[in-house]
Amino acid sequence: MDIHDTPTAEAGMLIRRPVAEVFEAIVDPAITTKFWFTHGSGRLDSSKEVRWEWRMYGVSTTVHVSEIVRDEKIVMTWSDPPTTVVWTFTAMPDEATFLEVRNFGFAGTGDEQVKEAIGSTGGFTLVLAGAKAWLEQGLTLGLIGDRHPKGAPGH
Repeated sequence: MDIHDTPTAEAGMLIRRPVAEVFEAIVDPAITTKFWFTHGSGRLDSSKEVRWEWRMYGVSTTVHVSEIVRDEKIVMTWSDPPTTVVWTFTAMPDEATFLEVRNFGFAGTGDEQVKEAIGSTGGFTLVLAGAKAWLEQGLTLGLIGDRHPKGAPGH
């Protein structure tokens, strides 16, 4: 099998909240910790570096923000080796937002890149579902912590 297009993780979700509120949920770690990581060292901002932690897994990453357009887009790199993540916020009717995430630039062989893109797609799908539950209903579902519980097959 030959790969002709760069493997890219893509996820999207309609969140029934105004775009400014959805944008804030991604840039403000006090909100993001309700549905994604357990600790963030600061707000996302242009040319800023922050640290995100998933303490239940003993994992962290440094996030470098390369571009931020309020209520529209965030471009960042993270991970080691680094990949690019682009968040796009689209205002929709009835004060809703369509939030899209694309993650690309995976390293390794074609097979390794495809595996990373598939895993990232699943992860971002859970993040968006968790964000939707928190922003629309005030529910913390614990999706990220429950994704790889200790003692589960393969973990």
